[in-house]
Amino acid sequence: MLKSYETVLEVTNNLVQVESVVNTRGEIEIANKLYNEIRNIAYFKNNPSQTFISQTRNDEIERYNVFAFVKGTKDKSNKTVILMGHIDTVDIEDYHHLKSKACSPNALKEALKCEQLPDLVMEHVHSDNWHFGRGVLDMKSGVASHFYLLKYYAEHPEELNGNLVFFAECDEEDGSKGVLSGLHDLKRLKHEQGFDYVALINSDFVAPRYVGDPNRYIYKGSVGKLLPSFLIIGAETHAGSSFEGLDPNYLAAELTSHISYNPIFCDLSKGEAPMPPVSLKQTDFKPTYTIQTALSTYVYYNFFIQSWTPRQVLSLLKEQARIAFDQAILKLKQRHKIYCELSNSPYVELPWKARVILYEEMQQQLVAEYGSEFSEYMQKFKENLLLDESLDVRMFSAKVVEEEWKWMKDKSPAMILFYSSMYSPRIDLNDSNDKEANLIHALDQAIKNVQPFYQYPITAKNYFPYVCDMSCVSINDDEKGIETVMDNNPSWGSKHFVDYDAIRELNIPTINIGPYGYDAHNRYERVELDYSMKIVPNITNEVIKNLIN
Repeated sequence: MLKSYETVLEVTNNLVQVESVVNTRGEIEIANKLYNEIRNIAYFKNNPSQTFISQTRNDEIERYNVFAFVKGTKDKSNKTVILMGHIDTVDIEDYHHLKSKACSPNALKEALKCEQLPDLVMEHVHSDNWHFGRGVLDMKSGVASHFYLLKYYAEHPEELNGNLVFFAECDEEDGSKGVLSGLHDLKRLKHEQGFDYVALINSDFVAPRYVGDPNRYIYKGSVGKLLPSFLIIGAETHAGSSFEGLDPNYLAAELTSHISYNPIFCDLSKGEAPMPPVSLKQTDFKPTYTIQTALSTYVYYNFFIQSWTPRQVLSLLKEQARIAFDQAILKLKQRHKIYCELSNSPYVELPWKARVILYEEMQQQLVAEYGSEFSEYMQKFKENLLLDESLDVRMFSAKVVEEEWKWMKDKSPAMILFYSSMYSPRIDLNDSNDKEANLIHALDQAIKNVQPFYQYPITAKNYFPYVCDMSCVSINDDEKGIETVMDNNPSWGSKHFVDYDAIRELNIPTINIGPYGYDAHNRYERVELDYSMKIVPNITNEVIKNLIN
């Protein structure tokens, strides 16, 4: 067992002290700090070309990834393992009056002792085995573990039969610009250095899956993430004549009730079920108050997949949205009838019918009807829309759909279904090829070797449940699956683009061995020291040795 505890803890603290909130200058500061730390290692002083800092591509802001690689001298081999982790964090606003201590683990822990805390948090605050602060768990202690192994093999290349690449990435918490840019650096290193990438080990955090869960999980793959979105068009009316129109907020409420938390949308695979969808945004587009109902509403949902394709998700949601639409109309008709009886008014059947349209279907229809006139107009519209820097990719997509809807001849109420953000591909590691089979075997053997040194069960699962940038280095979807994403994303090629071909070209088998803790992304974020500072680097090291030695 490597004696990693003190070094990993020290590096963790040094990284946490940099407030590297995503989309801020802190991302530059932490990249520079880490790069300088690597350059000060004797190996890299003697081999300065083996570490570099790399600016992200096609990015709205300036930020950087950090790379370094060690070439083993034990025996000549091209086998190469990549150690990846992100150096950005979410913001620190949730710390409120303790915000000034959010990035100072020792000071924060002392301050928390004076707070009124939940029982488990209080127990951990008074324990020497728990460390608090923004990024201690997600995921600077994971990066510190990788840094330790990089430094160890830089000092002992004679123990390494192959090569080790360290890849610290930015922008994991927002748009994955770091890893997507880093793909090009990994491709370059592969060609220039002759690296044969046999595995990538990510170091994102792991956490209990239920109350009382004793397991420390390692993941052999990851859920995929989609953001299915609906622009819901209603029929505007005065609130004093509400039954003469169709409120899109009413339709959205029924749709969300049908989709959010619904287990029928859980993609069960290999005995594991991801979380069901949940709404992440729901809003109408009325700019100010009026007594008119809204004309349109926008809603999007987080959607995890493990074996389903993006096409299957669209088909399923289109069917279920039509059911929700029908239910909303039926309920509305029933309420209208009761109202007519109460108000002694004549009952007239409401005209509404369920109508759900895929974005690609609307596109095909409009191109068929208007040809180049429509295409050229929308091209210019998107170019002008790009000038509005306040629009994120999700709202940009909605604005595009809203504009295209104006060209539709049939403007009766409808739900238009599309994807409005990046698709993070699902990762399903299996023994279908030698590299994946070798990685699974190496991991199983590593757990077996290290488990005797730790009191809680170390358990391998198939799908990392939280979404991470593992999804950007390997891909299981075929070209038709990716075409579905492209054809149904209104921002594709303008506000949004992912080089899925680059992912497919590398297609590196990947696993996640990360620090263990609680409450990532909130003010009680904390990491268990014994597992994270000692066990994680040793399991990772065992996998490396099993793979390339």
